[in-house]
Amino acid sequence: MDTASVLDIAMQAILMGAKLSAPMLVTALVVGFAISLLQSITQVQEVTLSFVPKMVAVSAALVIAGNWMITEMVSFTTQLFDRIPGLLGTV
Repeated sequence: MDTASVLDIAMQAILMGAKLSAPMLVTALVVGFAISLLQSITQVQEVTLSFVPKMVAVSAALVIAGNWMITEMVSFTTQLFDRIPGLLGTV
């Protein structure tokens, strides 16, 4: 296993992590911004008012995108297992 292979696998893993976390992070960002805007307009500064809607929205995003996330992760893992013989052959 050479350095290029290790760096390629590490880069793919980081990209996969970013791709899998994006639905929840974007959902939390959008809902948090909307609630923050609503709080600044109404001047109601309650912590639970921002936490509960974000929690519900992120949970909904996880339910909606969960199947896609599992499919992507299984595909990535299968791809890594398929690369093992080629990686061991370069030792």
